Amino acid sequence: MGYRVAVVGATGNVGREMLAVLTEREFPCDEVAAVASSRSTGTEIEMGDTGKMLQVKNVEHFDFTDWDIALFSAGSGPTELHAPRAASQGCVVIDNSSLYRMDPDVPLIVPEVNPDAIDGYARKNIIANPNCSTAQLVVALKPLHDAATIKRVVVSTYQSTSGAGKAGMDELFTQSRAIFVGDAVEPSAFTKQIAFNVIPHIDSFLDDGSTKEEWKMVVETKKILDPKIKVVATCVRVPVFVGHSEAINLEFEKEISAARAQEILREAPGCMLVDKREDGGYVTPVECVGDGATYISRVREDPTVDNGLVLWCVSDNLRKGAALNAVQIAELLGRRHLQKG
Repeated sequence: MGYRVAVVGATGNVGREMLAVLTEREFPCDEVAAVASSRSTGTEIEMGDTGKMLQVKNVEHFDFTDWDIALFSAGSGPTELHAPRAASQGCVVIDNSSLYRMDPDVPLIVPEVNPDAIDGYARKNIIANPNCSTAQLVVALKPLHDAATIKRVVVSTYQSTSGAGKAGMDELFTQSRAIFVGDAVEPSAFTKQIAFNVIPHIDSFLDDGSTKEEWKMVVETKKILDPKIKVVATCVRVPVFVGHSEAINLEFEKEISAARAQEILREAPGCMLVDKREDGGYVTPVECVGDGATYISRVREDPTVDNGLVLWCVSDNLRKGAALNAVQIAELLGRRHLQKG
């Protein structure tokens, strides 16, 4: 006996990935509903690569009663309207937006990092999925924190345009083509030209000069991993279609060598260490697309601080940063709380 799963926001980049990941991981579904806004109602979407087509249902009229799990990737606005309704109708919501992440009554989960936190889901019947950059960061940090206790994290991100949705990816494509043929380039999805450029600005600015994306990484890392860790982030949009990268500087309470860190990361859940000190002996975004692992390279000691390490981290932001993590949460929920059969 399987679950009845609704994917809300099914026609977006992450929603499509959710359908694909449910199929690939053979999640035990008796029924899957593709749910989206009225603009997409009645259209058809494929369930992964199965050839099975799902007719999209209107979220405004969708009854979540008797559905077990709703994977939400619809943005904060629709989520605010419909997630509490789904939860009140007995359907557990796993939400990919930022709306509930810092709610003390909503668990913020990365299954490889803090699985026990899911036990608090029943307070609101909602579980939050972290920001895409936070998800891969904490997967890399967790085993090192367990080994030597991280005091401070300095992270700079190199975030792909898919993090801004289809519009961001389209803008990179159209601007790149325009530059090659000599046409004018007009920013729309981003504040400045993204093709052949980098933009140190993701989400809105806050009073202290940081951006909301940077703030998310700070507070989410503390909530998921350890509130005592000091974190500072600089988030940058780069002309890549899919795959986020991060350069991470770590300071530990205890001594830890690069060799020991490599040993730990090689065995850590969710991590894939690719760290050869030679040309090409590291992972770049194009190599991680379609994969669920958090790839780690360039592990080395930082001589500027006591007990310091530096590493490079790459992951498919549509997968581990969103769709895959949501499905892994659903799997964890099923094992611990919603056992069928």
